[in-house]
Amino acid sequence: MSKLPETLARHQNEIYADWMQQMSSAVRRADLINDTELREQSRELLAALVNGTKSGDITNLDGNAWTAARDMLQSISASRARQGFTPSETTLFVLSLKQPIFSALRQDFAKEPDTMFQEIWNTTILVDKLAQVTADAYMATREEVIMRQQQELLELSTPVVKLWEGILALPIIGTLDSARTQVVMESLLQTVVQTNSRFAIIDITGVPTVDTLVAQHLLKTITAARLMGAECIISGVRPQIAQTIVHLGIDLTQVITKARLSDAFAVALQRTGKAVVSTNGAGNSAAKSVALKKEE
Repeated sequence: MSKLPETLARHQNEIYADWMQQMSSAVRRADLINDTELREQSRELLAALVNGTKSGDITNLDGNAWTAARDMLQSISASRARQGFTPSETTLFVLSLKQPIFSALRQDFAKEPDTMFQEIWNTTILVDKLAQVTADAYMATREEVIMRQQQELLELSTPVVKLWEGILALPIIGTLDSARTQVVMESLLQTVVQTNSRFAIIDITGVPTVDTLVAQHLLKTITAARLMGAECIISGVRPQIAQTIVHLGIDLTQVITKARLSDAFAVALQRTGKAVVSTNGAGNSAAKSVALKKEE
């Protein structure tokens, strides 16, 4: 039977004080966590550690006795991942507990070197496993944060702009893949329904290259918009992209394409029964402005 539980229970206050001193010199981040929160987390985790060892299963953290310690470590790791702690700083919070426990073991078993070495080894395995739980929880939280940020960036990078009554514009910047196409399609269709728009201009000026896959994604978006009653116009077709589309044999004959966004906008205006005319500014023959008026 391990004697580690007895040592932890006997020297719990000493271990706690020594641990706090260790962290103040090694892993203390006053800019991210205050002293009160740090002391509370440390005290609760040490108490959970003491209770877990009382089960007698020192190196296996899968048992029910270690549930409180595991849950607490996962909660601490998740909060620190969101607060901005690095992985090293988060795991060092647990690893710094080794030295205080080693000191307590030396006090109890200074005259029993074999027992002391065995309990130090048990402590090393135990704390390392606790640190592994911490690292796993930290990485899981960071992955969730990164995925959420990527989703937010996708939504921000595909804004649907209302150019005029019944006319929308969707500027696309960067490469289209399956995930982004889904975001583009959902965003466009929702805006079409909300604004009851008849035309949507998909501007691909910011798309570096157009291959078969990108063209398929565009056609899916156009087909979905048509099902919602909106006609799509593709603008930003550069000479290189036009040559690539022809070379790949991509059929865009059923889609209106324009080289510039302004040309696509003019087509959409014409289809809605409006025209763009130039008028002289009052009092200044050189000044010009663009006005929209409904055709007779």
